[in-house]
Amino acid sequence: MPFIRRSRLAALALLGAACLSANAAPTPATVRAEIEALLGRITASGCQFERNRSWHSGDDARAHLLRKLKHIEGRPETVTSTEQFIEFAASKSSFSGRPYRVRCGNGDPVESRAWLHRELKALRAADTRAKQ
Repeated sequence: MPFIRRSRLAALALLGAACLSANAAPTPATVRAEIEALLGRITASGCQFERNRSWHSGDDARAHLLRKLKHIEGRPETVTSTEQFIEFAASKSSFSGRPYRVRCGNGDPVESRAWLHRELKALRAADTRAKQ
């Protein structure tokens, strides 16, 4: 009997996981493209990215934030804007709650939320100019 009970529990767990992944919500393509462009700015900036008191390259930051986005996309809710991505994934550590920071050159570090919002604004302004 215990084997049957464990089998049923395993089957229920698999069914639950399948239901959750069936309800997973991908990020809309236009939002995903804007997030990719924003993360490209981190990489191209030459700035460093701090998470949990450790400094990382722009490439490492990009990879980390894409992993966080993928994790969010595995849940039923979705990211519907780049601003939500910044708030949900790119502003603070899910582990420690500490704000992420960005340091460019010899400048003082700034919270990633402010840096990313500024870069997003510049990205959108450049996109608008390119469409005119």
